[in-house]
Amino acid sequence: MSAFGRRTGPNGGAGIARAQFGVARPMRSEAVPLGSHVQDSFPVPVEPGFMPDEAAVGNGRGDALARLADRMNATVETTKQAEGFEASVHKIKEQVLPRLLERVDPEAAATLTKDELAEEFRPIIMEVLADLKITLNRREQFALEKVLIDELLGFGPLEELLGDADVTDIMVNGPDQTYIEKSGKLQLSTIRFRDEQHLFQIAQRIVNQVGRRVDQTTPLADARLKDGSRVNVIVPPLSLRGTAISIRKFSEKPITLDMLRDYGSMNDKMATALKIAGASRMNIVISGGTGSGKTTMLNAMSKMIDPGERVLTIEDAAELRLQQPHWLPLETRPPNLEGQGAITIGDLVKNALRMRPDRIILGEIRGAECFDLLAAMNTGHDGSMCTLHANSPREALGRMENMILMGDIKIPKEAISRQIAESVDMIVQVKRLRDGSRRTTAITEVIGMEGDVIVTQDLFRFEYLDEDADGKIIGEWVPSGLRPYTLEKARQFGFDQAFLEACL
Repeated sequence: MSAFGRRTGPNGGAGIARAQFGVARPMRSEAVPLGSHVQDSFPVPVEPGFMPDEAAVGNGRGDALARLADRMNATVETTKQAEGFEASVHKIKEQVLPRLLERVDPEAAATLTKDELAEEFRPIIMEVLADLKITLNRREQFALEKVLIDELLGFGPLEELLGDADVTDIMVNGPDQTYIEKSGKLQLSTIRFRDEQHLFQIAQRIVNQVGRRVDQTTPLADARLKDGSRVNVIVPPLSLRGTAISIRKFSEKPITLDMLRDYGSMNDKMATALKIAGASRMNIVISGGTGSGKTTMLNAMSKMIDPGERVLTIEDAAELRLQQPHWLPLETRPPNLEGQGAITIGDLVKNALRMRPDRIILGEIRGAECFDLLAAMNTGHDGSMCTLHANSPREALGRMENMILMGDIKIPKEAISRQIAESVDMIVQVKRLRDGSRRTTAITEVIGMEGDVIVTQDLFRFEYLDEDADGKIIGEWVPSGLRPYTLEKARQFGFDQAFLEACL
């Protein structure tokens, strides 16, 4: 026996030869016979020829380090001035606007449409230009009229960006800096506001249109434009660089699943599977990050709802544009100055159950209202849908559990998981990739419970392959080849064979 109570072997160690403490044993990848005392494992030895040659490694490493050095030393442009014709028109506007306001009754102007106001303004503008001894050609006159009317009745400099169909996002960071998103990429815009007061007035005009307010007592506000575009406003003292406005624009043309397929968001089989899922009244959760296209996907899938069904949508700021005749949108209400009178999404979901809906659609779930939606899915409202923020289908299920636990509902976590597994049929994962493209990266079924774990299976998943010289990501959608668990629901609507063929 040794001093530590171990029987020593011929090597002075235990009965089985042991490596001394702190001495690493070499690992091998060969299979170990059953009953062997030593069990080797990875890592696998690197085979000759596996690594690229030294020159290739050097070039790749050099390119990567060069890109890092360029980014480190780059000077970033934070403001961009308008130039040429645009700059001259805005310069003249600053001279004309004060004198124009002296000759116009704002209340009377507010009752006119833009076209009527343009007719009324034209002679007054000519008088002001004559007083200032400014001569303009016809093109400059029309441009000046538009800018002045946008200033009085519209949203000032934002009107130019709102009218550009290629712009999908507008981000105003104070009066001197505005970014826009085109084709999934951010770029600096040339528009500027006169000062902070000018920008604040535009923000108030946007928010007041939907009966909300923004000021120092309520410095945060969600609103929407007439075309359904979503607006968020945050003002000082919370925003340190001045009033900030974020606008997420939505296409005026209704988006369909076929259009998303043509845009490269999914392949033909996935589009067919999603069409069948929408038509077969499956309960669907659309998961993704910010700006990944969740609302667009929800709008596209709504096209598959039977026109004879009554659909209720519930949102904080109404932005869904369903393509159905029998559609009733509901919107929450924030509290008043005394903190009273707030109507939450949960309140609207409970009330919606008394309105004889066939489907209930939530624009986004963020809290305990998730439990109310699951209850609706289980009480005869098949085909309900919602969106939530998550990076994968598995994470989406975990987020739903956490959101229910955030509320005051005192039920075990296992019961919550079982409720989710029994309610949700399918999770559609959308993602915005680094090249700016938006892809449907997974379609996942929720099968049920195994112990206390929710079991899922992927029907489709997106696999990254490469990227081209322009940085565009190349990949393919791979079907799992598994028989869909939701095939029985599709069979009830006569889509079982088409659903099976799409998923295999």
